[in-house]
Amino acid sequence: MQPESKLICKDYLVSGESFEISEFEKGIFKTEPVPENLSRYYESEDYISHSDSKKNFREKIYQLVKSYMLSKKAGWIQNFKRQGKILDYGAGTGDFLNKMKSLDWKVEGIEPNNDARKLAVLKGLNLKPDLSDLGSDQYDVISLWHVLEHIPDFEKKLVRFHKLLKEDGLLIIAVPNYNSYDAHHYNKNWAAWDVPRHLWHFSRTGLESKLVEYGFNLVKEKPLKFDSYYVSLLSENSDSKISNLLNAFYRGFISNIKAKQSGEYSSIAYFFRKGA
Repeated sequence: MQPESKLICKDYLVSGESFEISEFEKGIFKTEPVPENLSRYYESEDYISHSDSKKNFREKIYQLVKSYMLSKKAGWIQNFKRQGKILDYGAGTGDFLNKMKSLDWKVEGIEPNNDARKLAVLKGLNLKPDLSDLGSDQYDVISLWHVLEHIPDFEKKLVRFHKLLKEDGLLIIAVPNYNSYDAHHYNKNWAAWDVPRHLWHFSRTGLESKLVEYGFNLVKEKPLKFDSYYVSLLSENSDSKISNLLNAFYRGFISNIKAKQSGEYSSIAYFFRKGA
């Protein structure tokens, strides 16, 4: 599904309200209207990235995959640089930073959500609520794992990230891809639209063009293959019916098979070098 002009999607998680997704520029779409009090749309026990909960099947699957992916993400980074200083923007409850810390990286994190920061403290991490709370240090790596799509002023943040990175530093951005098979199949019910929490929606070419505009050069893409299964499960609108579980697995599998040829995976991690 690629909306030519607009798409109406519903917030199934919190409000039940409908939002419009319309073209912002080529390869990038925007959720409208942007709520004045956006934070209330995150106030749900089902918003997993701010929680370590394993109460139900969906949460157990999420936490299991998250644990596996921590090592994968760390390995990708260490292929570029063995050790250094990393800033994780949108650090959640801090598991990724703890993984990097265990590999002798110096770590810092930004997490606006107070509850998530409290959980991170229990893991020995003192996350900051905003970039303005950072000192004057620069970083070898800045990572945003499914975070850029949530940032209202993401273009201003790209300018800031460029300044915060050391020369030849690495910016990692993982976002959903609206040109994937599962996005096409589920259309307006594709869970990765996640309105209004996802304010921005990217294609591969749209994201690369935007990052080039702000002084970054794409050096590698890594598919997040588990995302197609998880997003398909959420898109089925149930995590309990056997038929929905089977459908979700099938759609996720087909999405990854098709993406082997097209490159259009459900979610992708992009690795950008800081340029001039």
